[in-house]
Amino acid sequence: MTTTRRAFGALTAGAALAALAPAATASAAPRHRRLIAHDDFRHGLGRWAVELEQGGTVTASRGTLDVDVPAGATIWFTQRLTGPYVIEYTATPVSEGGVNDRVSDLNNFWNALDVRSPDDLFATPRGGALAEYDHLRTYYVGYGANGNTTTRLRRYVGEAGVRPLIYDYTEPLLVANRPHHVRIVSDGSTVRWWNNGRLVFDFADPQPYTSGHFAFRTTWSHFRLAGFRVWQSSRQQR
Repeated sequence: MTTTRRAFGALTAGAALAALAPAATASAAPRHRRLIAHDDFRHGLGRWAVELEQGGTVTASRGTLDVDVPAGATIWFTQRLTGPYVIEYTATPVSEGGVNDRVSDLNNFWNALDVRSPDDLFATPRGGALAEYDHLRTYYVGYGANGNTTTRLRRYVGEAGVRPLIYDYTEPLLVANRPHHVRIVSDGSTVRWWNNGRLVFDFADPQPYTSGHFAFRTTWSHFRLAGFRVWQSSRQQR
């Protein structure tokens, strides 16, 4: 399948060129790291804040965060994270005949803050619809979005209707019932997002977001997530 790559937004020419770097396959395992946060999803949703557009179910038990929703859903990790760090988790898009078993939208926010309440992300209510997140300053990945047809990286700037697009790919995409091991690197200007050992996004941000909140995000889909880990990494981590 042909891959399309585009760069948009109010970024410098150098940053735009950096965003066009090709995806690669390689190991991204941190050589020096310390576990700073985790959830094995065995004790409920106490470390998460759930925002749902039209209901659905989000449960955490027996090692699985199960997200089964008919519309937009954002599940925030309530601990604020500061880089350099590496996030890891595994997500499986479920396709077993359920009403929401639409294979689409393995999405993430990270280093997010809401410009309306920059000191407390949760002081501003949101209801799960995507447009309600335009006031975030954040990185956003939409992997296998739009009915599993696009994979994109955006850099939100906190303005309604403005979602600058850094990458626009037509692959890689989601595979039904297959575990997708995600690794996110936040290290100063280095922004990287991996899936199953493949470097999907590699962006050098001249004005990086280096702290904030992480969220799982999806819409009209069913996912099972496991093994959420956050590692404090050394500056040698790439």
